[in-house]
Amino acid sequence: MRKLRTAKSDANGNAKIKIIPLGGLEAIGMNITVFEYEDEIIVVDCGLSFPDDDMLGIDLVIPDITYLKDNADKVKAFIITHGHEDHIGSLPYVLKEINAPIYATKLTLGVIEGKLKEHGIEKLVKKKVVKHGQTVTLGNFKVEFIKVNHSIADAAGLAITTPAGIIVHTGDFKIDYTPMFGDTTDLTRFGELGKKGVLAVMADSTNALRPGFTPSERNVGKTIDHIFAENTKQRIIIATFASNVDRVRHIINTAAKYNRKVIVEGRSMVNIINTARELGYLEVPEGTLIDIEEMKSYTDEQLVLITTGSQGESMAALSRMAASIHKKVTIKPGDTIIFSSSPIPGNEKAVTKVINELSMLGANVIFHDTHVSGHACQEEIKLIYSLLKPKYSIPLHGEYRHLRGQAEIAESMGVDKDNIFILSSGDVLNLSQTDAYVSDVRVPAGGILVDGLGVGDVGNIVLRDRQNLAENGIIIVVMTFEKYSNQLLAGPDMVSRGFVYVREAENLLEEARATVNDAVLDCIDRNITDWGKIKMVVKETLSDYLWKKIKRNPMILPIIMEVE
Repeated sequence: MRKLRTAKSDANGNAKIKIIPLGGLEAIGMNITVFEYEDEIIVVDCGLSFPDDDMLGIDLVIPDITYLKDNADKVKAFIITHGHEDHIGSLPYVLKEINAPIYATKLTLGVIEGKLKEHGIEKLVKKKVVKHGQTVTLGNFKVEFIKVNHSIADAAGLAITTPAGIIVHTGDFKIDYTPMFGDTTDLTRFGELGKKGVLAVMADSTNALRPGFTPSERNVGKTIDHIFAENTKQRIIIATFASNVDRVRHIINTAAKYNRKVIVEGRSMVNIINTARELGYLEVPEGTLIDIEEMKSYTDEQLVLITTGSQGESMAALSRMAASIHKKVTIKPGDTIIFSSSPIPGNEKAVTKVINELSMLGANVIFHDTHVSGHACQEEIKLIYSLLKPKYSIPLHGEYRHLRGQAEIAESMGVDKDNIFILSSGDVLNLSQTDAYVSDVRVPAGGILVDGLGVGDVGNIVLRDRQNLAENGIIIVVMTFEKYSNQLLAGPDMVSRGFVYVREAENLLEEARATVNDAVLDCIDRNITDWGKIKMVVKETLSDYLWKKIKRNPMILPIIMEVE
């Protein structure tokens, strides 16, 4: 399923295209793929991922773009498939390093502009709006935007015409024959491309392990309408993804139908809705939207709140309501709260915690049949393969098991097993009409950690220290030496945090201090004056003592001061 060898010229002189994923594989998130031909590069998507539980203090993870920086003069453009964070979130960071034009559909570009403004670079970057069906020429690349259905409006698949052949990148998609709003996926165009001849398909693998079809968004619409009809006397609070504009639009329309006022809460939700309204993707019935400050003027049965926090994010609006720390909204017994989303893998615990907290406050929490995925299941993926009939398959967007699932689908649809490539981030796939292989030389790839305003200044060593601090605590050992005689004037004194409760462990710490004191005096007796060596002795002595006594291994930080 994967051929590996060193890149070399094709014996038949066929044009070769390089495909280099810098993220979006092995995990769901941080999607970014490089397409390279000779001295030209286009980049499809530029997303971020959210930190794992063990990435303490980390806010975001963005892709390593060392390869792009090394080849900055080759980069023609960033092509963006849709406006989700895992496809656009890294743009403000990457564009500061590589300033290339952005091509995207109207709503996608509107969401991107909001992010660029936050970083103060919106005027420095060229942005081009592309309509579905339109083709953009970038040197030897021609990129056609194809209408696809997803959980955000204006999503696009891409037909990338290269000297080696046509490569279809589906973007995130599903095939919803009865969408709530907008058009269906343009299957006709996919069929036309298939007749033309498609070299390779790079398809969304998120739901590749799920049999059947993804249910229609209309199913959710019916469920939400039913909940409104059954809860006419209760305040309704709905948590959903800020980016699911179609879902938000339906909630607003349903609220208007039942003569309720709508309050939008959560920064990302407000930003997306404002952008969608400005660009004409969201029409709000007159007088339906009100400010949260006006909430007191209405009774519970007159109100609907649309909020962020469907993933249990600690600082999101719904999480703050559940923890009773939201400044404007207090959860009351009888409130009906709808989770119109499903937990992203890894967020299950956080979501369950919020649901439990809300239930304890007396709210009625509903999370069944209130969400459908925006990604294609097996039968939809099969349909795409049957229309495109590609020579090669390159599964995208998912953990290894998802990529493997799509590889199996591709094989079942007639793609030769040797023509299916399950790649890793940093792999270089060489593709031509007659040959395809992965180079044995990889490019730098992986996650760059963002902590506050710091980008890349927190690495594995710092993370390891944070994990040690979180798990074992810290002991600071302070000593004062006389400058010229090197005599111990004060200490060693110990301060601990997150290790033991001092009042209950006075004897332990006193014994530890005595042990360290003996070790330091021994150093002095042996004329060891090097501070580094003394600190090392202190760390080893104290570490051995604590491990023998209580089987704990805190971080030990010796501090030496010198006085005359």
